[in-house]
Amino acid sequence: QLGVAHVLLEATNHPADTIYKYQKGKHVMAEPNVLPLRSPMSFAAGTRERILETWDRELVEHKVNVRYGTQVTGIKGQRGNFTLTLSSGATLAAEFVVLGIGLQGNLRKIGVRGEDHERVQYQLDDPDEFEEETIVVIGAGDAAIENALALAKQNRVILINRNEEFARCKEGNLALITAAIAEDRIECRYGTRAESIDVTPGEVRPLRFVCKTRDGVEAIACNRVIARLGATPPRALVEGFGVLFPNTEANAVPQLSERYESNVPGLYIVGALGGYPLIKQAMNQGYEVIETILGHPVEPADEPLLKEKFAPYRRARSVFEGLEMIRRNVPLFAGLTTLQLREFILDSVIHTPKRGGTIFSKNDYTNSFFAIVEGQALVHTDDGRGNQIQVPLNAGEFFGELGLISGRRRNATVSAGEGCVLLESPRRSMLRLLASVQSVARVIDEVSLKRLVRSYLTPGIADEDLDFLVQGAVLKSYSAGEVLFSEGDRADGLHLIRRGSVTVSRNFGGREVVLSYVAAGNFVGEMALNPIAPRSATVRAAVYTEVIVLEGHRVTEVMARNTVVRGKVEGRHLDRIRANEAMMSSGSQAGSLISFLVKQGVGEATDVLLIDQTLCVRCDNCEKACAATHGGTSRLDRDAGPSFAEIHVPTSCRHCEHPHCMKDCPPDAIQRSPNGEVFISDACIGCGNCEKNCPYGVIQLSAIDPKRRKPNLFAWMLFGIGPEPGSDQHFKSKDLAKKAVKCDMCQNIKTGPACVSACPTGAAFRVSPERFMQLAAAEE
Repeated sequence: QLGVAHVLLEATNHPADTIYKYQKGKHVMAEPNVLPLRSPMSFAAGTRERILETWDRELVEHKVNVRYGTQVTGIKGQRGNFTLTLSSGATLAAEFVVLGIGLQGNLRKIGVRGEDHERVQYQLDDPDEFEEETIVVIGAGDAAIENALALAKQNRVILINRNEEFARCKEGNLALITAAIAEDRIECRYGTRAESIDVTPGEVRPLRFVCKTRDGVEAIACNRVIARLGATPPRALVEGFGVLFPNTEANAVPQLSERYESNVPGLYIVGALGGYPLIKQAMNQGYEVIETILGHPVEPADEPLLKEKFAPYRRARSVFEGLEMIRRNVPLFAGLTTLQLREFILDSVIHTPKRGGTIFSKNDYTNSFFAIVEGQALVHTDDGRGNQIQVPLNAGEFFGELGLISGRRRNATVSAGEGCVLLESPRRSMLRLLASVQSVARVIDEVSLKRLVRSYLTPGIADEDLDFLVQGAVLKSYSAGEVLFSEGDRADGLHLIRRGSVTVSRNFGGREVVLSYVAAGNFVGEMALNPIAPRSATVRAAVYTEVIVLEGHRVTEVMARNTVVRGKVEGRHLDRIRANEAMMSSGSQAGSLISFLVKQGVGEATDVLLIDQTLCVRCDNCEKACAATHGGTSRLDRDAGPSFAEIHVPTSCRHCEHPHCMKDCPPDAIQRSPNGEVFISDACIGCGNCEKNCPYGVIQLSAIDPKRRKPNLFAWMLFGIGPEPGSDQHFKSKDLAKKAVKCDMCQNIKTGPACVSACPTGAAFRVSPERFMQLAAAEE
């Protein structure tokens, strides 16, 4: 467009090879939506074919000098004097070089037995090629989602996602895949990893895809496996051009300047190779590079947005200064390129709280991540002896990683210290960063491990003892029902429960009797720290559980020289012995009650409604009070649900530690309050994903008439005024839009849940997993 002498070298016989290799008919998105497009080439959301056709035409209109079938094998020199060697042996002289070669040629493989079978593929050209097949698609990024959606039109598709949500995809694809899963057009296995791919010759579905899910090992008979696991940079080629990478990690990208220039003067890198895989970003970068080469002042497309982000941080007089201060002050982000850091800051918020201001409180259910850019933050905790102390965190440190990893409540209150400047990042952005930058994931894992061990044992543990303990620590995960260790096993160490919960049982009279329930934030296995003694009980995961195993000999060594640690572990040991003896002497009723509650999913609950049927008079005041509190629609079904002895579990939300309903909500309408209540906001669009994903049937879609008179329980009971609460809950009118409703624990009512308050006999009560033993003892 500017008439500058140039040549575009393309190894294939067509332009835009990345898009060319997209599946046929793929809808290409033009994200990020917040960024304008600066390129003379047009680009708007549309089909693969339409975009390629448009670009073919515009390449001709702009008279772009393209040489197809020309592969570059070497680049030497620097600004003003480059020599490019071509595969034909010819050479080419240039003043500047721009690399936009992408990552297409370095696709990742599954890494299990059978990954190279002919029916295992790592790219999909034409989804219409396959019909009436069972196809396993592996991945949670855009490519995997788009492949799964296209194949699902005429095939059975099982999508394998190793995480519990889709954190790395575009928002548009997130909405499409969650809708497809909700409508049963696609099956999804969350928290699942491939174990092997076996061949069964002669079968209609000849592959056996073996995977480990949250619920155990599953073998899926399928026709083919399509893995879309991303790609790694063509490192050897690029390093041969003289470009340096900051580290040896597989995902590492070259360190570039703010103007996308590499360490080789005059050699620029744009697009996925530089860490920016989105098409619009790459096009904007190309524009900025040419303007820079020509000496024209140019502001990055995201500059105005970042200026607004840095506005509260007055010491940063420019975006560049702000980015450099964060990189310099927070070592966690030192490994990010300037481009990665810019993108990360766009999703984050900079805070400058007043000294003493609370950042979050203990037991809050918030899950954002905080990095300290300047000043201090203060962690309020105790020293293991019951004394309240404040532990300072200084500039460069971070906190909130436990909520990020496990979804648990905040385990301490944190307030702002002197000169505190914080960078708060949402969970989804942090998960995306952890998946793409290994150095960040590694540092967070190391720090979180030490903090977990410190919080489990004692905040006052010496740093050298802490280092010694975590040297041999191992993180293990267990599916629901899987055994951590069995009665009689040789002890392998102390198990700290980072996530989930377990049951402890012993063989009693020829059958297994549950003795106790242990939730996340506690440890098991302390009764066998003596290397000679075998395990005295069987510990089994109640739900998907993650534990940190500390080597037994390291724990005993630290206990020998640290009286506080020894006191805590031995105290827990004695408490468990007394509890187990009480359970054994009381018979099997209490253990059976715990087993029953765990089987009903109470093991992943934070708050569950129970009814003592010996006190319940079936007045239904609980349902009516719920309806009166929530605009006429009760979120409780007293009659429904299972019972054990006198304890009844009605159909009502359990406010799970990791809510199933939250993971596939397109408008992000399901949220958790700082106090733990899981509620549905007015943003609900009535898609029904939450209703489908809830394994306990406690969410319903209800058409709420805003003009309908709000029922009042006491007015109806005492004076017969108004409609009966809970009557005619589900409106038949097609004119009323349905939205999801569920128990919110009456979060805005000071007196607590209306169902409990309205019970005249005290039969209805709410219980947390930590009260299981108290409940069992009461039943005895």
